[in-house]
Amino acid sequence: MVSSRVLQLLGLACLVSAVPARAGSDSHLLIAPQSPVLEIGTTFTATCMIINTAEVTADDLYWNLSQTRIPSEQYTKVNQSALSVSLQVTGEEREWLYCKCWKQSASVVLNSGRFIHGILLTKGYRPEKPENLTCTALQENKYISPNITCRWDSVGRQTTGVPTKHTLFLRVIPILETYNVTTTGNTAQVSVNTFPNFMELEIWVEAHNKLGAVESEHLRTEAGYVVKTDPPADVRIISEQTFPTSLLINWNRPVAKEYVVGLTYQIRFRTDGSLTWTYVPPWETAKDIQSFRIQNLQPDTVYVTQVRCKHAKEGFGYWSEWSHSATKRTPEGAPTSRPDLWRIITNERVQVVCKDPLFANGKIIRFDLKIQDQKGKVTNGSLEWERVLVNRSEEDYRSTQRKITILKEIHLADRKSVRVDVIAINSVGGSAPASLVIPEKAHELPSVKGLRVWPHGGQLWLEWSPPNRSPVSEYIVEWVSGDQVDWQRENGSTRLTAIKGNLEKFVCYSVSVYPIYSGWLGRAATMEAFLEQGVPLKGPTVSLNGKPGHNHAELVWMEIPQDERRGFITNYTIFYSSDTEKRFVLVPANTTSYTLTSLTGNTKYDTWVIASTIAGSTNGDRHSFITLKYEDGVIELIVVCVSLGFLFVVVMMMLLCVYKRDVIKRNFWPQIPNPGESTIGNWSPDYPLKAETPKENCLSGISVLDVDVCDAKCVFEEDKTGLPLKKDKYLSEEHSSGIGGSSCMSSPRQSVSDSDEGSDMADTTASTVQYSSVVASSGYKGQTPSSQPQQAIFSRSESTQPLLDCEENPDMLVQERFPRQPCFTHAAGNEDGTSQLEAEQHEVLEPLDFCPLEEDSEQTASADEQSADWLPAAPISSYMPQLGGYRPQ
Repeated sequence: MVSSRVLQLLGLACLVSAVPARAGSDSHLLIAPQSPVLEIGTTFTATCMIINTAEVTADDLYWNLSQTRIPSEQYTKVNQSALSVSLQVTGEEREWLYCKCWKQSASVVLNSGRFIHGILLTKGYRPEKPENLTCTALQENKYISPNITCRWDSVGRQTTGVPTKHTLFLRVIPILETYNVTTTGNTAQVSVNTFPNFMELEIWVEAHNKLGAVESEHLRTEAGYVVKTDPPADVRIISEQTFPTSLLINWNRPVAKEYVVGLTYQIRFRTDGSLTWTYVPPWETAKDIQSFRIQNLQPDTVYVTQVRCKHAKEGFGYWSEWSHSATKRTPEGAPTSRPDLWRIITNERVQVVCKDPLFANGKIIRFDLKIQDQKGKVTNGSLEWERVLVNRSEEDYRSTQRKITILKEIHLADRKSVRVDVIAINSVGGSAPASLVIPEKAHELPSVKGLRVWPHGGQLWLEWSPPNRSPVSEYIVEWVSGDQVDWQRENGSTRLTAIKGNLEKFVCYSVSVYPIYSGWLGRAATMEAFLEQGVPLKGPTVSLNGKPGHNHAELVWMEIPQDERRGFITNYTIFYSSDTEKRFVLVPANTTSYTLTSLTGNTKYDTWVIASTIAGSTNGDRHSFITLKYEDGVIELIVVCVSLGFLFVVVMMMLLCVYKRDVIKRNFWPQIPNPGESTIGNWSPDYPLKAETPKENCLSGISVLDVDVCDAKCVFEEDKTGLPLKKDKYLSEEHSSGIGGSSCMSSPRQSVSDSDEGSDMADTTASTVQYSSVVASSGYKGQTPSSQPQQAIFSRSESTQPLLDCEENPDMLVQERFPRQPCFTHAAGNEDGTSQLEAEQHEVLEPLDFCPLEEDSEQTASADEQSADWLPAAPISSYMPQLGGYRPQ
């Protein structure tokens, strides 16, 4: 421990003695070592020494790395005048390390610039050994170039402060001549005077920088192995008609044997249009040859061939570039595979179609076809094969796309199975027959299970499970888009495959898988799929179904055409907006109509439908409508209700008119008495009258005069004496209808005097005929009159009605209605104390009923008022029926 400290002090003393005197006089601090180059990841120790002053000691010093103070734990005090620090080298950027004094004495503060010192730390990585050293000498014309280019891989990292350089060394043995060149990259070119053919070369690379140097592995090889020649020249292909499955290739050496003794070759070929090359095994072309026959090729197929070469020693040398492509078609041969037979069913029509055999080996000129049912009967009417000629252009024939040929269209009954056999013929021969059994619908064999179709990697992939019954010999994968149909065949063990046809993006394909049971066609399993989905080309066109309602409207739209969908419709979004609001509704993809509800009446709405796929959405056309102010049918309902109400009122009025027809008739059409039924002709003041006390309600509106019973008796006696006079059609003034026509009455009025005057009076409506009646004031219908003296009542009425003939001849009328009653006589009272006259009056008045019936009380009252004006002064039996009582028939 002591010895190490002593050695450190000695080193510092030497370093101080080596510092120039001027430097010591300028600064009192000095860091050792000066400007070091440090390896990243190592530990670095620096020492700060105090020189030419005793004002400060090691305790007054501290360290800064750039602007960061280093913790004191990393310090080591060497002595009173030296302080060291240890730090880990990190980061690739350069940094400054400072030694400073923190003492605040006057001398230190005034001379602070002399109490600081710093060094620049440069960081880097040690160089590592280069790898994969290779060198190449290219061919120039017919010779090998003297410029040898070498490449290697640089290993490790380097910084801008400590860059790594590489030096390429090339030594020619045995003359020991060395060539070198230095570069900062990983490629260098060494130029020699002449290419050392048939000599040995030693080549290596040295990587070096400020932290060290290292060499790569030394490459020792014969000079010919670093040569890279040009491709073989003049490559030719020969096709021979007798060998339809082979091609002969010839070429020339790229360089003379004087420069490269032995060469080896490599041949590859492919069919025209293919991207996959087939390589000839290397041991067949390892010799230095200039021709080769490629065998086991496909007849009538275009092949592309290329050749390259290198030094013959295995594992050394560099392959030349591939020669130019030589193209040739093999001769035709007989088809070696069957036609690809299929059918397309439309309703009950079946199109028998086929593709050329996969290995047609020539141009197909015709197909031989035979169709027969399962009983062996030939359906085309002949046991011979039917020939179907194929006429194609040269472009179609040379196309790599297999063409589909329609062989025949047949009508297939529902309960009929047919077998179709087809042979493809070219110019050399025919293929083996292809067979397909099209079963009847009732006996179709089961389909595959669990079919899935999905896009992946630019292809449509299919996966399925086989049926449970007998094993399947093969599968047919069919895809249909519009009227385009194509198919491919898969072997019976296939469960997963991709469609190999040319599919288009944004086109919907109906993909089906058919199992084939030894030629018998099974039922299809079908799904729709897109190779890639996109945004629909257009949105749905929306319209109204009928008229909008008050708060609802039914929208309808047509599905987007299949060729414009560009994907599966996931849903429709219905937007509808007014001036105050905007709403939307999501509906499923299988919906083509929707009823908007909760709308505002008498409001304009704009609506449109958005169709969405997984790739995006497209707006449809806008449609505007205005909701009704009233709900549909409200106005009609109001009209119907008003009409029904009016009809109800009319019906009720009609019913009221029917039930109250008599009242209405009296009010609007007053009852006019029939003069033909008048009894005025039988009236006479002397006619005996049995008076009756009138009922109050029966005689209202009638003028009444009270007379005595004796006066009534005189009236009846006068009536009795006046009967003979009525037969003469002349009434005297004493027998007039006026009130003074009898001894009981006052002065008489004008009456009908003779027939001439009667006729004049009949024509004059202004003349007045006065009718009068005397009613006895005794009891009615056996009622006991009051004890007060009874008086007869004399009623009169005035009427403008003229007298009729029947009234002037009342004899027969009176006799028909009432039998002649004896004259009233005074007699002793009867059992109840009434006089004989009262009894007779009672007998006369009893058949007559002036009072109206209960139900006709109103009608009778009105009639009484009208009848009171024309009551004739005749016997009571003559005019009582006119006052509403019963009338004898």
